[in-house]
Amino acid sequence: MRITLVEDNISLAKGISYRLEDAGHAVNTLHDGSAAQSYLKDDGADLVILDINLPGTDGLTLLSDMRKRGDARPVILLTARANTDDRVRGLDAGADDYLIKPFEMAELEARVRALLRRRAVPQQQMRSIGALDYDASARQLFSDGVELDIPRRELSVFECLLLAEGRTVSKSLVLDHVYGVGADAEETVVEVYASRLRGRLKPYGIIIRTRRGLGYQMLVENEA
Repeated sequence: MRITLVEDNISLAKGISYRLEDAGHAVNTLHDGSAAQSYLKDDGADLVILDINLPGTDGLTLLSDMRKRGDARPVILLTARANTDDRVRGLDAGADDYLIKPFEMAELEARVRALLRRRAVPQQQMRSIGALDYDASARQLFSDGVELDIPRRELSVFECLLLAEGRTVSKSLVLDHVYGVGADAEETVVEVYASRLRGRLKPYGIIIRTRRGLGYQMLVENEA
């Protein structure tokens, strides 16, 4: 699954990220609350791990903003605040779970697994565009029930554009979705993946439009 981690302690963030990636998850990491505020609106992750004490915008405000705009993704709060009132405030703000620092990585992994199991919402796992169906849980793309053979990176580009539902997505946001925030990769690789994906989708009536200076937009050909 895709997980967004917002934690300003860089060494702790690296430890969490490595542990979850070893478990097979894709992890995007941010260290600043203000940057996370805009990122969380379009990141498309399955679960958010959120520190409370962040520079810029604090974690409780981020969580409250998510819930106000109808974002129901599971959120685990991380905090050094151990008293009952703090836990109650976190849960009342919309947190699904609450983990007090310091904690064992095995416990965090177990809580992630539990929340991802509880999140099962089948109607949101299958998404369609034109004649194509995308299984978000398995990350597979189908045409008339037959799986299309698309390389993993290109499929990540497809997923990012699909989640945008016809809106234009910047190259930087696509890059973050494919490699994770802060990855050592150039935006030119997005151009390569988008070009290859465009050719693969054309026979199915799906177009990827390049918006010069803005990014990419995926549409059904007869609706463009």
